[in-house]
Parts: sequence; structure tokens; C-alpha cells
Amino acid sequence: MPHLGLVCITNSKDIRYRTVTRTRLHAQSPDAQARILEDIYRDNLQTFDAAMRYCQQNGISLYRLPSSIFPFADTPEGLAILQTLSASLAHSGKRALDAGIRLVMHPDQFVVLSSDSPEVVANSIKILQMHADIMDLLAQPRSPWALLEIHGGKAKRADALVRCIGTLPDAIRCRLGLENDEYAYSAEEIHDICMRSGVPMVFDAHHHIVHEDLPSYDHPSVDEMLRKARETWAEPAHQLVHISNGRSGFNDRQHADLIETMPSCYAGAPWIEIEAKSKEEAIDGLRPWLASLA
Repeated sequence: MPHLGLVCITNSKDIRYRTVTRTRLHAQSPDAQARILEDIYRDNLQTFDAAMRYCQQNGISLYRLPSSIFPFADTPEGLAILQTLSASLAHSGKRALDAGIRLVMHPDQFVVLSSDSPEVVANSIKILQMHADIMDLLAQPRSPWALLEIHGGKAKRADALVRCIGTLPDAIRCRLGLENDEYAYSAEEIHDICMRSGVPMVFDAHHHIVHEDLPSYDHPSVDEMLRKARETWAEPAHQLVHISNGRSGFNDRQHADLIETMPSCYAGAPWIEIEAKSKEEAIDGLRPWLASLA
């Protein structure tokens, strides 16, 4: 039976995280900045605990943490504050492990390891290191179980991407996964990069059908790419895929509120992140599909 995953927040107000803008934070004194960040970090850790309870109560066994769960933790000051909460973070993370809830993260579009700008690559690694630090503090394994999912980035830079992945610190590289997208890197291209770099591929069926302009999720290449992506996972039972539907039409890249159409081959996908706008409502709408598989 596939495990369905909740992405970051609920459509309701049950799971909501706090943040702060750079302008507001930097308008304060250094001491006030530290107090603001510590207060947000404590609140957001409590929200994370609430999210774990929500997932347990609703039979959801995969949860994508927001990339901004601990804002400014990519700075020395923010990381130092976060580390003061290490005992609480480890306790919360271990509780998720004990409950069988898999935690993953998806850094934002500014992470481009294939960029031709050394500054962009350096900043991308800095952001990834923050995500890896959060996973470490949450006592998550340094493996694709605690996946850090990114896209290929700048097109036609596959060799640079493979080289960059090979230089990453273990805390990042051991968790890294690459996802195909609609424009820069097709599923076949990402699969090739994953095979060369030794990281798992996150297959997104919707990105694939948009990139290839396919008429159906049941096109033979969808099943083929699902199977090829599984080859990149050292533990095939941990394979993770994404699903969304087009908002205004089948090949619309914008995500719809719910999942009305599921690739038939996804019945064999172990872990599925539901990238629909209506979040938990979309997961609830897929329960009849799960029941039909049973």
C-alpha cells in the first residue's frame, strides 16, 4: 500500500508556522533579534509536534517540513540559537521515527547546484547545509529516508551538477535526491544524472507529462520512468514520488486543489507526496483509491 505524504501545512489552520521578514528582523538590536528567533523556533517546534500528532491521528506517514521552519538558521547566529534547542529537537525527531513518520524537505528554487555562478553554488550549498543541520538536530538518519529533494537547476549543466554533488558534505549528499521538472531536466536526464552521481531520483509524473506533452498518466513512459527511478534507490522500498494534477487542464503546470487522476502505476509506488493545493483534503480524497488497492 502506498504511503501518502502531507506537504508542510494543512489547508485548515491546524498546522501553521511563524516566520519573520529580513527587514523586520534587522530593524531590531542584536539581542532583540536573538529573542525573536528563539521565540519563533520554539513556537515552530511546537507546531511541528502538532503536525506529527495530526499525521498520526489521520494515518499520514510522510511529512514534508517547510524549508522556512526555522528562519535564518542558515546564519551562524540562527544556527547557534537552534542548537540551544537540540535536546527538544532530537526528542521530537525521535518521536516521529518511533511513530513511523518519514520526514523530508524540499529546499526552494534558489538552490541551484548546477549554476555557472560560483556564488550561487556556494549559497546553494549553504542552504542545503541548513536543511542537513535541521535533519541532524531532529535525529534523522543520514540516508534518503530523510530526503532533501532538489531540482536539476540550470539546463545543460549535467556534468557540473554531477561534479558538485561529489563534493558535498556527507550530511547533505547522503540525503540528497533529484527531481525531474517541466523545463530544464526531463525524467530521462535526471535519471542519468542520478545514476552517475549515486543519488536517488524523485519521479514526478506530472512534471513528466508536461515536459513530454503526454495525453495521459497511463502513457507507457510513466510506468517506465517509475521503474527506472526505483533503480536509483539503494532501498527500493523507500522510493519517493510526487503527484499533482493540472489546474486548468491535464497539461497545466499549475497544481490543482485535489488529485482527480492518479497514474495507475502509482499503485506500486511506496511513498507518494501529494502536491495539491488543498493538502489534507486531497489526501482524504485519495482514501477510496487506497481502499481499492487493498
